[in-house]
Amino acid sequence: MLGRVRTAVAQLVGGLGPAPGAQPPRDSPAPPPAAPGLSACRGPPVGGGFSRPAFLQLTSEELQRADDHAGRAVQSPRESRRRLPWSTGYAEVINAGKSQHNEDQACCEVVVVDRRCSPRPGSSQGFLKDLCFHYWGLFDGHAGSGAAVMASKLLHLHICDQLRDLVDILQDSSPPPLCLPGIALDLPAERNRAPLAQADVELPSDALPRFHLEKAVSHESLVIGAIENAFKRMDEQIEREQMTRLVAGGCCALAVVYLLGKVYVANAGDSRAIIIRNGEIIPMSREFTPETERQRLQFLGFLRPELLGNEFTHLEFPRRIQHKELGKKMLYRDQNMHGWAYKRIEEDDLKFPLIYGEGKKARVMATIGVTRGLGDHDLKVYNSNIHIKPFLSCVPEVRVYDLTQYEHCPDDVLVLGTDGLWDVTNDREVADVVTEVLMGYEPNDPCRYTMAAYELVVRSRGVLKERGWRLANDKLGSGDDISVFVIPLGGPGNYT
Repeated sequence: MLGRVRTAVAQLVGGLGPAPGAQPPRDSPAPPPAAPGLSACRGPPVGGGFSRPAFLQLTSEELQRADDHAGRAVQSPRESRRRLPWSTGYAEVINAGKSQHNEDQACCEVVVVDRRCSPRPGSSQGFLKDLCFHYWGLFDGHAGSGAAVMASKLLHLHICDQLRDLVDILQDSSPPPLCLPGIALDLPAERNRAPLAQADVELPSDALPRFHLEKAVSHESLVIGAIENAFKRMDEQIEREQMTRLVAGGCCALAVVYLLGKVYVANAGDSRAIIIRNGEIIPMSREFTPETERQRLQFLGFLRPELLGNEFTHLEFPRRIQHKELGKKMLYRDQNMHGWAYKRIEEDDLKFPLIYGEGKKARVMATIGVTRGLGDHDLKVYNSNIHIKPFLSCVPEVRVYDLTQYEHCPDDVLVLGTDGLWDVTNDREVADVVTEVLMGYEPNDPCRYTMAAYELVVRSRGVLKERGWRLANDKLGSGDDISVFVIPLGGPGNYT
């Protein structure tokens, strides 16, 4: 096993992409008619093959340039073509040879949510209008682009479906109902159950108040729950269709929803988002890696040791233990510890650690460097039958920013980027580049945000020299795929 794991550490996880010309199943729904930039709550069939975001509208020649690892031409929407909703800026570039194609995907849509049922009885005004939300998504694929492509085409539709029950509730100022009307089930157990008053039980005096205690649930938490459930449904769909649609690999997912004055940032993976407001930097996400989620992973390994396949230990040590150190005391930490302590080394401690490495080189089971995302249902430890998916979560962390609480200027933006950006550029450097670019354009110039995204990608990629792609300070530039959204938070017409 040790030899197999060593080999796995030295290799990138590979995967077969969709087969050329792969066709969706015959029963796939046809795309509904919709205005440009406006999605209904149903989506087009998801086919295989290499592709870039539809909103770029690349010609075949441009697509070839976008797929060139040597030139690494930066791609962004052209003003002569479709303008992205909310004056959004976007730019991307392919990796320097890490994978065959650019495995990042992106989506930018305006989505209409129609109600699933008739308006709530007694709700004020009847709420005849549907909901509408703005949506942005970045999907950083690995071991193939299939999962990223599918998620980029469908995740916003899953969010839409989860919101359909909430159309009237979210527009009603009264507290959300704890239970929605539905079909009552006539179950035998319910028919035979004796009424509480007839039961031969003496209830404490405070039983009824405790029974009727209700939690206060906010409208905001309903949207968060809808987004969380949408991620789970998306992951389930990828698992169901991974064979019929040839969905390879997995992806990190960073999604943003603007709805009723609030921005919801949902992150599952190592992409990140920050708000730049009047020079201040507000983190809107955090990375989910083996190091940041060490205790969750160790706790699962402790509760379910069978998932470790008798090859791994859930304990962490400062370095690999040698056989000659059996019986000695060494520093360790388990799932309950933030600090370190000493323990006597036993035979089980010689197993490979569940989490190994530091920083960007940290891996779960010597295989994958992210702990949340979509897909990866077939991912196994190299040359073994040990599945890694149980340790990976598809549930995002959702952070909320209330746009109505602040008066924003045209230079206040939300920046989304895959890890290709953040690996070589820190938050302050990103903020400085964005500010510098925006100052060179008039506040009402719609292309200013695209130029800010473009400049972020160019500076993170660097310039090709004899020793590879180099930044302005001659440090190594990003050799990964880079995708960036720059979304304005203020200015006339941005909140429609």
